[in-house]
Amino acid sequence: MTQPPPPPPPNQPPPPPPGYGYPQAAPNPYAQQPPYGYGYPTPPQAPTPNPNPKRKLNAQAVIIVSAVAAIALIIGSGVWYSSTKDGQSGDDKNNATGTGATSGATPDTKAPANTASKVLFQIPEPAIGADENSATVVGSWLTDSVYAKSGHAEIVGYDPEKGTKLWTVPLPGPVCAASRHTTDSHQTAIVYEPAMPTKDKPSHGCSQVAAIDLDAGKQLWTRTVRSGDQVINLNNVTVSANTVAVGSTSGGAAFDITGKALWAPKPTDTCYDAGYGGGEKLVAVRKCGSYGARQLDIQTIDPVSGKVLSEYAMAKGIEDASIVTTNPLVVAADVNRSAGDGSGISDIFSIDNKTGQLRTKISVPGDKYAAECEGITRIEYCTKLAVGNDRIYLPTENHDGTGEYSKTNEIVAFDLATGKQDGRRADAGDGWTISPLRMDGGNVIAYKRPPYDKGGQVVSIDAGTFAQTKLMENPATKAVREVEFSMQPEFAELIYADGRLYMSQVFAHKPSSTGGTRYLAIAYGTG
Repeated sequence: MTQPPPPPPPNQPPPPPPGYGYPQAAPNPYAQQPPYGYGYPTPPQAPTPNPNPKRKLNAQAVIIVSAVAAIALIIGSGVWYSSTKDGQSGDDKNNATGTGATSGATPDTKAPANTASKVLFQIPEPAIGADENSATVVGSWLTDSVYAKSGHAEIVGYDPEKGTKLWTVPLPGPVCAASRHTTDSHQTAIVYEPAMPTKDKPSHGCSQVAAIDLDAGKQLWTRTVRSGDQVINLNNVTVSANTVAVGSTSGGAAFDITGKALWAPKPTDTCYDAGYGGGEKLVAVRKCGSYGARQLDIQTIDPVSGKVLSEYAMAKGIEDASIVTTNPLVVAADVNRSAGDGSGISDIFSIDNKTGQLRTKISVPGDKYAAECEGITRIEYCTKLAVGNDRIYLPTENHDGTGEYSKTNEIVAFDLATGKQDGRRADAGDGWTISPLRMDGGNVIAYKRPPYDKGGQVVSIDAGTFAQTKLMENPATKAVREVEFSMQPEFAELIYADGRLYMSQVFAHKPSSTGGTRYLAIAYGTG
């Protein structure tokens, strides 16, 4: 007779039950592998290198309105361009799983009198077609009046406290990529397919870029990008100031938030802007040369003219890089594929925005640190890290705790001027694991994954003492825990702001054969 499986050991999450998502088997959009296939274009061949690959550092070399290749890339976590009352750079607190930089201003977030949260609402996972195994639903945003989330071929706005549907922006095909940055007036951008997948044609290419007004719930415009007479597929999108920028292996393009073209790929260009980081500044990752002999240039550019303001040339042979933040400028790369864990990060590069000079290079081996970046096509998709106080905050890899079978980890900080670790640690606690979400003034907002029998927590880490203040603890009931475990930071989008936590999927799946409801998003609130 087949024996039933043993119960999970203490402090370890049990396998996810049917109907609540698949945290261990879910596709990881941040993994360091090309996301080709459904919802993503197969990239064309990279341009052939030439003897003089670099873009000149002057305005003449940047041809405006359908000339130069420069593109802003889909960013993992959103930083609004304007300053906010909490002293953050931009409104990073209102966008998904961010890496917001800060000058060390006074934190805005205060601990509530009662930190026990309740479920505000849950959004069921959308149905997908019979010919689809999964669908991308990347993209989530929060303003004062709306929580917006990508569904299957749509963007939907919800009341941020009640979860009632406020508006829907239908799309002809699935969302491929979404900027987490917005303009001051809460406008953002997405990339999507022009048609729904079918059995004969599972992907139509990610050729459409559109601007969305999150407060009004309207699509402002949609555009395509051409290289010569060819419409190209786009890998990423970002927003900086009032510029929407998109990138691909065919080059980059940019539009004003009104829809006016600013620049486009130049077919004769032998280098190309693979993608951008947005937010306070616009930074291009420009690639020259062929595989194995790649030259990457990190260029801070003017978001209106495309003029290169500063440039840092990375060592030859580094194939891919991710923009962690644009101000201060922090770049992550997997040098010589040495990370060894698919995280996309072996080294952190701290670069001076004004001069383009390297401030310091920080080694963060994949077997010691747990942040992740997906820099092959989505240049600005980094998770589980934060930048502020001229430091980068990273989680360590899990290690044994003090209890039997338990695991734990810590958050540590590296100085972006010296590259040195300052020795302070924020411990997750036995059976818990901790990941940075964003900055709050000078403090770090972090999410703590719980042992299998508890609900997750959100904490604030003091910039000076590293002492933790609990801001939220989620319900420990079985049904709620199961949803929360399916939406962890490494494969989901998290937004924490104003005493509320929003967790959402980036993939939707076929219905489970065992029935039950899977959820696209869940919202928690205190008070």
